[in-house]
Amino acid sequence: MNRLLKEIQFFRGQEHNMKVLLLTNMIYAFVLPVVEIFAGAYVMRTTNDPAMVAYYQLAMYVGVVVTSLVNGFLLKLLDIKTLYAAGILVSGISLGSMMLIEHLGIIELGLTGCLLGAASGFFWTNRYLLALYNTSDGNRNYYFGLESFFFSVANITVPLIIGAFIGGMTGQEVLGITFNANLCYRAVMAVVVAITLFAVSILWRGKFIMPTDTSFIHFRFHLLWRKMLALSVLKGMVQGFLVTAPAILVMRFVGDEGALGAIQGISGALTAVLVYVLGRIARPQDRLWIFLGSVLMFFIGTLFNGLLFSATGVIMFVLCKVIFQPLYDLAYYPVMMRTIDVVARIEKRNEYTYIMTHEVGLFTGRFLGLSLFIVLAYCVSENFALKYALVIVAALQTLSYPLAKNITKQTNELETRH
Repeated sequence: MNRLLKEIQFFRGQEHNMKVLLLTNMIYAFVLPVVEIFAGAYVMRTTNDPAMVAYYQLAMYVGVVVTSLVNGFLLKLLDIKTLYAAGILVSGISLGSMMLIEHLGIIELGLTGCLLGAASGFFWTNRYLLALYNTSDGNRNYYFGLESFFFSVANITVPLIIGAFIGGMTGQEVLGITFNANLCYRAVMAVVVAITLFAVSILWRGKFIMPTDTSFIHFRFHLLWRKMLALSVLKGMVQGFLVTAPAILVMRFVGDEGALGAIQGISGALTAVLVYVLGRIARPQDRLWIFLGSVLMFFIGTLFNGLLFSATGVIMFVLCKVIFQPLYDLAYYPVMMRTIDVVARIEKRNEYTYIMTHEVGLFTGRFLGLSLFIVLAYCVSENFALKYALVIVAALQTLSYPLAKNITKQTNELETRH
């Protein structure tokens, strides 16, 4: 109990804006699993086609990169807090609109995917910018560690609750209404919208500064930032699969959404504590070790899935994936933000230009990764794609360690000169 009180006291000692951001993201963390897990499961249940899930995800990422460009122009007119709040709210509304559509064809999936991507674009780009302005390299391990801790807790509790709700309510009659799986999803969406409204009410307590320089479109960058963009492409390749593959594999080999929730919950329990402890005690120079451990964990998980390609293999893959994701992000985002700090100072540009081009790098990776899956699914077979596309992407992801090491070394050298 004393330890918990000390941690609460430590949190209270942080700057006001940083606390507001963390509280907002902690609350919104309970919406993210719905976007990341059950949206894909819903599309898979409705279409019964893994390639359509990948197509929906690709449409979503198109929405993200387009919105990151639009957001840059809107920052000249609107407060950053307003844009961030819009992203939070629209994400809940767009998910709900998808589940009100009776038939999900290519056009419907494309439009709803783009709409959800637009909401995510407003959310993530403004989240990065606010985190960049309201943290320093010294406290970013703590910031992302605490944030990842709550994301991990949400990844435990939300899938379990939603899975149990869908499994328990399907076929039940309440007030003369017989619940089926689709109606259960719609009830979940109503709760999601309520949570987004609460998150926005917390966000409104912050007093955030707007960027002074609003020019953000540039095409030539320092070599260090080009290396960071290459790292973002590698990260993007994995991101598309992390949203799509677990839902498809679990639905095919393990069972329904209840099983999906249970697997996510069990594998996330240890990770939540591990990520918080690392974020609290790890020094900036420890980030590379966290990088290495995370990419090896993910590669091992994909090998289990590819070699076994069974319920056991899927469970091992999801266990490794849930450990990999927060650990990788814990190391990745502080490296990215420190690189932006240094390069923006050298090139004397608005930090948003780097956040926007970073989204382009992520999109490039997502497009390449999901395109690989779709091509293998249609040209070879769905089973081949589910087995080997993940292994290929995970093998490429191991290159992120030496690249991050080089970026960190060059950042250290440039920081001493400038």
